[in-house]
Amino acid sequence: MHERSEARREWIHNIRRERFNITSHTRVCSRHFKSDDLIEPSTPKGRRLLRKGAVPTLFQWSGYSAAEPRRTTGDWQRREVYTEVDEVPVPMDAHYLEHDYCSVPEPAAVDNALDQTEDLHKKVDRLMRQVQSLQPIDEFFLFMIHLSVGLAQQDLAHRFNIHLSTVSRIITTWANFLYTFLGSVRIWMPEEEVKAHIPNEFQDYPDTQVVMDCTELRCQTPSSLLLQSEVFSNYKSYCTLKGLIGMAPHGVVTFVSSLYAGAVSDEELFKQSGIVSLLKPGMAIMVDKGFLVDDCVPCKVYRPVLLSKRKQVDEVRKTQSIARLRVHVERLIRRVKEHKLFDTVIPLSITGSINQLYTVACLLINYQNGPLVKAWAKD
Repeated sequence: MHERSEARREWIHNIRRERFNITSHTRVCSRHFKSDDLIEPSTPKGRRLLRKGAVPTLFQWSGYSAAEPRRTTGDWQRREVYTEVDEVPVPMDAHYLEHDYCSVPEPAAVDNALDQTEDLHKKVDRLMRQVQSLQPIDEFFLFMIHLSVGLAQQDLAHRFNIHLSTVSRIITTWANFLYTFLGSVRIWMPEEEVKAHIPNEFQDYPDTQVVMDCTELRCQTPSSLLLQSEVFSNYKSYCTLKGLIGMAPHGVVTFVSSLYAGAVSDEELFKQSGIVSLLKPGMAIMVDKGFLVDDCVPCKVYRPVLLSKRKQVDEVRKTQSIARLRVHVERLIRRVKEHKLFDTVIPLSITGSINQLYTVACLLINYQNGPLVKAWAKD
């Protein structure tokens, strides 16, 4: 027992590994033993053994030069073995890390490392699938599902097997692209072209250029009381975003405003929308009875009047006829809201792109649908 303790101390002293934890799995490379210390195997696949009392002595700091070849003995291997030597002088008190000759990992550590490596490979594969780009046609399909069917982004991420952030990026990118692309097409029609397509139902109002109305989209209630007061709609009794939409008498969308906070009045929204700059003295607009905008437009205004017992019969008939024609713009707004995204409460997280989404939905009406009234269809 004493001899083993002495040999152990001698080994530790010779390998010069400070603060090194020696276990039953620690090994020393055979290159640090003299040839006489090794017992060669009798078979090619056998293991070499150490003679009793052998101690590792062949180190650079002990005067051994590994630049010279050391020939191994035995019939199982007949070639010269060389070891590389760093040409830079190494201080005597340095730790030599030319090769890891004195440690073998614990079996449990090896198993854990393999498990961790496998988990990392699986994670990389999963992330690669999540960030993998879709084809443009598939991205457009995803966008239209979100807009028309109203599926949540988390649902789309699951269906398309992509990351949630990728879904958000695709929706924002396509909303901006279509907003720019469709918005580059002039939808405001010249006065002569509107008159050329005006339906017979508007024969009593032949100078009507645009029929207008407001619509509101319900949005999530902000936590800020100030913001709540700005988006709360007295008409709807909940928080909304409000927009103005206009159509030519024959049913096509010719004007779409930006969305405003729901507390804004119809008159104020009308003034801020920019529609006034498009109107000329020879035109007329048809609006709801709440649009008291006669003093800010350069043209005629057709608007139902508030009825009372003193109103004349002809005024009642005029009010009724205007109301019947205004129904068509309400039908147009209903088509916009057939995009199911607007059936849900608009989350505050997408308010940065909701204006683009709403505008795209309005502009697509001119491409997705037929005439509002079948009799207005042109051969």
